[in-house]
Amino acid sequence: MFFLYELERTISLHPSFFGPRVNERLQDKLLADVEGTCNGQYYIICVVDIIEISEGRVMPGTGIANYIVRYRTVVWRPFKGETVDAIVSSVNRMGVFADVGPLPIFVSTHLIPAEIKWDANATPPQYTDNADQVIEKGTHLRVKIIGLRSDVGSIFAIGSVKEDFLGYCLFGLLILIY
Repeated sequence: MFFLYELERTISLHPSFFGPRVNERLQDKLLADVEGTCNGQYYIICVVDIIEISEGRVMPGTGIANYIVRYRTVVWRPFKGETVDAIVSSVNRMGVFADVGPLPIFVSTHLIPAEIKWDANATPPQYTDNADQVIEKGTHLRVKIIGLRSDVGSIFAIGSVKEDFLGYCLFGLLILIY
């Protein structure tokens, strides 16, 4: 789910960047540092605007100035029970790995409907019901998140395609690209 957060970050700036365009440099450095990152709770998609830039505090002995920047950002935080559209990145007999933008999801064989079976003789490797449903690399899936694990700079999810209206998607989907 997407949220609009107000965050704060301390940015250090070398004395060679002091001058009339210091605010532009701080904005560029903020965008480079935070957009597309994950803190273990959510992914920062983009910075909407900068609310406030404090006056710089010069650190004794180095000359580097620290600025506190308050900004608004769009974040994506996945939740348990949320349904998302994913693209399969790899398939093996243990299950399916898929990506929802920056979030990797694993769907175990136990969480794939019983009628869709592993086909070891197929090239490329795939799960199929020998009819119209084929799950292989590049397939679009609708997945329900049933579990999340957070690390310091990443999130990993476990998903299911065993419920109604989940699984193979015939049509394209919206993909987060940044």
